[in-house]
Amino acid sequence: QVQLVESGGGLVQAGGSLRLSCAASGSTSSINHMGWYRQALGKQRELVARIWSGGVIYYGDSVKGRFTISRDNAENTMYLQMTMLKPEDTAVYYCYADTVVRQYWGQGTQVTVSS
Repeated sequence: QVQLVESGGGLVQAGGSLRLSCAASGSTSSINHMGWYRQALGKQRELVARIWSGGVIYYGDSVKGRFTISRDNAENTMYLQMTMLKPEDTAVYYCYADTVVRQYWGQGTQVTVSS
């Protein structure tokens, strides 16, 4: 079992920055990759970024050059540093962790970017 707790969402003006955190606990050694999805109102869930245990990283096209995903293995925490935020980044952001058995999800954190 893996438990994920997110924090760091909020309201920010366009052009601003936010950092999301996802603290993992439980069987964290079983995690293959972790990442962030987001879902805006009325839209499909979108993969924002993913980081594998070996350090390989993937970014969605819409966030490349603006968002940075990182992982502190000692603290079992993953981060998403978001810069140059746009109103279209407004969404609920979910962290996930993928293991051989199943995926685990955080509760979601709202990010709202005002124009």
